Amino acid sequence: MIALGALVFVVIFQIAKASEYVSVLKGENKTRKQNNKINAFFLLGFLIFGLIGAWYCNDLYYGKTLFIQGSASVEGEKIDSMLLITILITGIVFVITQVLLFWFAFKYQENDNRKAFYFPHNTKLELIWTTVPAIFLTVLVVFGLKYWFKITGDAPKNAIVVEVTGHQFAWEFRYPGADNTLGKTNFKLYTPTNNVGVDFTDPASLDDIHVNTTMHIPVGVPVKMVIHSLDVIHDVGLPHFRLKMDAVPGIPTTQWFTPKITTVDMKKKTGNPDFNFEISCDQLCGASHYAMRGVIIVETMEEYKKWLSEQKSEWQTMQEKNAPKPAVADSNGTKPAVTAQLLPAKK
Repeated sequence: MIALGALVFVVIFQIAKASEYVSVLKGENKTRKQNNKINAFFLLGFLIFGLIGAWYCNDLYYGKTLFIQGSASVEGEKIDSMLLITILITGIVFVITQVLLFWFAFKYQENDNRKAFYFPHNTKLELIWTTVPAIFLTVLVVFGLKYWFKITGDAPKNAIVVEVTGHQFAWEFRYPGADNTLGKTNFKLYTPTNNVGVDFTDPASLDDIHVNTTMHIPVGVPVKMVIHSLDVIHDVGLPHFRLKMDAVPGIPTTQWFTPKITTVDMKKKTGNPDFNFEISCDQLCGASHYAMRGVIIVETMEEYKKWLSEQKSEWQTMQEKNAPKPAVADSNGTKPAVTAQLLPAKK
């Protein structure tokens, strides 16, 4: 319907313009002047209704955005501030320039008693409208780079490290064990059961914990994410924390943030008992890109430690899966031979 309406509008507009040109060719200047006056009023009406529409849309949808919830991370507060300043500056410039544009089109429409002033060049004006925006943009870029270098730089020493691996179409999370060191990975070691390619010959990997879909982190403690991809480019999007980072095959990337509110408190704040912090894939990565979603549970340190203590290491889990099952005797009392491929013994 929208496309049809737009097509009808274009057809009518083109017919009107053709009629106007025909009138001009016939010397009917009066018709052309009337059309100019009508167009001038239309432009003024477009300005008024356009500004009202923009304000109405803001009033209607602002409450449905994540801004109303505030940033869920300490670092995200700076991102919010920078974005609001950018919107404020560009919003003021937008309103001023659009009002001037449409008002000038109305005020200085064709008039027999006024001759158009030929104004081809003014060095002073060109310097002003080039230099002033350049200064504002430079300041905004500098602040943006400052925050970017902070969240992608060295994390605080007390940061919790979580490895995040994306693949079509899910997220995998790996935590260091008691040694507080993540074991090595190698894409050549990938198997259906070792789907992030952990190198179990590295002693540091034997106590690492591997979980799917849901990531647990404590509130008030910096969290460093070491990000990988197994296939195509993905993007770790953390909208509630105001962060995102590409997951590139073969090139580990990092970012860190400090969550400042738990999932339980956020449910109370939003009035939504089903609320969860999400990890989205912000890079189109295939047919089921829309379903590539992870969940982040932010909890107290006590709850986080309790959850961590309940998890088995990936090495232990895989050993249990590959362990030989007890042989069962057949009707003749003979037990069949059982073979199993075990992982290397823990050193």
